[in-house]
Amino acid sequence: MQNYDYIIIGGGIVGLATALSLQQQKPNAKIALIEKETTLAKHQTGHNSGVIHSGIYYKPGSLKAINCLKGYEMLIDFCQKQDIPYELCGKVIVATDSSEITALKNIFDRGEANELEGLKWLRQEEIKEYEPHVRGIAGVFVPQTGIVDYKQVSLKYAQLFKEAGGEIILGERVLDIHSENNASLVITTRRAYGTRLVINCAGLYSDKVAQMTQDKVDVKIIPFRGEYYELNENKQHLVKNLIYPVPNPNFPFLGVHFTRMIHGGIEAGPNAVFAFRREGYRKTDVNFAELSEALRWPGFQKVAMQYWQIGLGEMYRSFSKAAFAKALQKLVPEVQMDDLKPVEAGVRAQACDREGGLLDDFKILEERQFIHVLNAPSPAATSSLAIGQTVAEMAARR
Repeated sequence: MQNYDYIIIGGGIVGLATALSLQQQKPNAKIALIEKETTLAKHQTGHNSGVIHSGIYYKPGSLKAINCLKGYEMLIDFCQKQDIPYELCGKVIVATDSSEITALKNIFDRGEANELEGLKWLRQEEIKEYEPHVRGIAGVFVPQTGIVDYKQVSLKYAQLFKEAGGEIILGERVLDIHSENNASLVITTRRAYGTRLVINCAGLYSDKVAQMTQDKVDVKIIPFRGEYYELNENKQHLVKNLIYPVPNPNFPFLGVHFTRMIHGGIEAGPNAVFAFRREGYRKTDVNFAELSEALRWPGFQKVAMQYWQIGLGEMYRSFSKAAFAKALQKLVPEVQMDDLKPVEAGVRAQACDREGGLLDDFKILEERQFIHVLNAPSPAATSSLAIGQTVAEMAARR
């Protein structure tokens, strides 16, 4: 058995940022990161659309707002120092009918409350100055939004962590955690590891890991698949940078949008479809045990009752390319169904509480021998260094 001062579970961008920050804060500590896959950043991080979020959507004072604003600055500084390509290209949030104006104004006000710089309210004719092919009656230009390759960022975190003395263990899934006195035993598919503190950054399985350390976990991870299309090369001129709709304020997703990618190309999406397994990247991916568990969760049953119409619409768009194209045409009417080719989907780990709330904020649970990051969806990639620093500070105080 190998012993460590700290063990981090999960090799996505949040786990890697936490490992790096903790190694920097505690340079003499023995720290290991355990990842069940044979490669890092394979799931949520590896399927990320690569947007550097500004923080405009998030409630002032929330963990999302605090960590996104701080993490944004830390990420930009990190990319500059490590020569990682990024671009602050800005984005336009567009209202396509009068019913969305109030929500758009609320987003603008949140941006100002979060002290974003350079926000601009756009009249109908001004939208064309930023995105000539967009149709809308009002918009908001957000200059601080950008694009980057988060897998490249994650691998740099990993490199620096290892250079500072950290250890990364790949290809071992955590099966159980036993605790006694001031120590824990982390049992994987290959061996056991002793540690004083376990930090759970397991993403889609973060609630499962938390259940290994306590009898009652009040949230369940519900997987939502986000499906994307890519614009054909001859239609990529229709999108200059990033184009977003006004999101439904009651649903923690931003709606299908257009994203210029850092390595070229334009992606359109994602939708938000309930996935039938936690790593269900294809429509045919089903894990009956995971599906049954999600369907039996009281919170998800309440979500399904409340949002069944939205859910059916998302499912319809999943199976109908024409319906997906129609949603995109609300923003850019010139986009046609034949202009879209499917690309790899992603899965979002969305925490749902027992009362039917889809958690809209990050959730970090601190116990005596454990720290659990239980909800870290978008903008977790943008916020990764700030979240990592926060969790590392919690750990370092032990």
